[in-house]
Amino acid sequence: MLKKTFLLAIVVLLSLGAVSAQDAPNPWRQFEGTTIVVSWPSLYHFQVAQTLIPEFEELTGITVEVDSVQYESMHDKQVLEMSKPGGGDYDVVSWVIFWKTEYVNKGFLRPMAEFFTNPDLVMPDYDAADLIPAYLESGSVVGGRRAYLPGVTAALYGVPFSGETSVLVYRKDIFDEYDLKVPETYDELLETAEWITANVPNMYGITSRGAAGHQIVHAWLLHLSPYGGSVLDDNWNPVVNSEAGVAAAEALKRILDTSPPGVTSYGIGEASNSFLQGEAAMFLDNDRIINQTRDPNQSRIDGKIGVALHPTAVTCGAETGGFAIGIPTNARNPEAAFMFIQWMTSKETDRKLAKLGGQPGRMSTLLDPEMQAMYPEYPVIAKQLECANVDWRPLIAEWGALNAPILGVQLSEFVTGQKTAQEALDEAARLIREELTRSGYYNWMNLPGMSQ
Repeated sequence: MLKKTFLLAIVVLLSLGAVSAQDAPNPWRQFEGTTIVVSWPSLYHFQVAQTLIPEFEELTGITVEVDSVQYESMHDKQVLEMSKPGGGDYDVVSWVIFWKTEYVNKGFLRPMAEFFTNPDLVMPDYDAADLIPAYLESGSVVGGRRAYLPGVTAALYGVPFSGETSVLVYRKDIFDEYDLKVPETYDELLETAEWITANVPNMYGITSRGAAGHQIVHAWLLHLSPYGGSVLDDNWNPVVNSEAGVAAAEALKRILDTSPPGVTSYGIGEASNSFLQGEAAMFLDNDRIINQTRDPNQSRIDGKIGVALHPTAVTCGAETGGFAIGIPTNARNPEAAFMFIQWMTSKETDRKLAKLGGQPGRMSTLLDPEMQAMYPEYPVIAKQLECANVDWRPLIAEWGALNAPILGVQLSEFVTGQKTAQEALDEAARLIREELTRSGYYNWMNLPGMSQ
């Protein structure tokens, strides 16, 4: 009888355990019936991500509405919504990385620690350490050194989503035909570009952005970092007119001189298109172009390219750009928004996005043998990211006033022959200091004992 009672008790306990496991709450379903609104740009990575949203909705029961706009128009619309004291329309926002400091300074973004410390919300296998460090630091970390870099006072306000870096993409068929060495240094890059322009029929050595304003500044910054330069020093002094700044400008001029005609009106679209249409043998800019070369609707060079590291001058260096994604302070459904963000940036979804042509956001995706077999450029990108420069441009709220209106004008006057590189950058440094003085950057430096 005792034995029967004992066995019956075991059966009851087992059955209770089974019921308990079956009836346990599913953390993915805790916000079922909620609707969240996402603000992100109408770029390819995000268009691909949008095709995966039904999978998230089925998993969670959360409805996702997307406001997809041109990224140039996104900032003002986001600021308007995030400024509303009673709650804005957006639960999730994606920002260009140089907006991050402004958004945090104005109190627009919620710290991510608020969510990552909640065990009921966090996926046990999310593995935040696997997020690409350079993209995390450039797009999502705020409050450390120079306010926008990592440091002991920094905090996380988002996660990277559609990051980018710069690599050298070149016409492998032309390099093979003429027995050319793939450039590893800037001297080699410039000499090779000039040789191709002079010796290969119907071909220019390289293509570049060159239009006045933001585009030419971006082109110059791509070279400034490898030459060891920066826009500002740690005391906010403009150092664009340093030896490195001048060398980068002169390198840019030589690049433009070996680019297709009309390059001084080229933005990223025109520069990309000239390479995709077979007019130039090299492209040194963001790595997004690699997927474009595979698209027969855009490219005449599918299967003809190679990918190499960004050449070095005095150091290795590459851009860190793109977007991050986070939660507005006035979001109406912040927890559901977090569920969406972590699912979209999880290991599994990151691989899905990459397989569909999106930008990888995790090291595990870049280093996965299956992914490397599919995308042979991944090992190069992973290597490049080891020395990607998160400070290749200052991510401060005033950058818009320094970028196109000052540097964009002065660099254009240099490449069109109106000024020397030194004259143009000396004037840029003077105007940058005036702008930062108006913003109060040097007020502390006027106190006794403080130095610039």
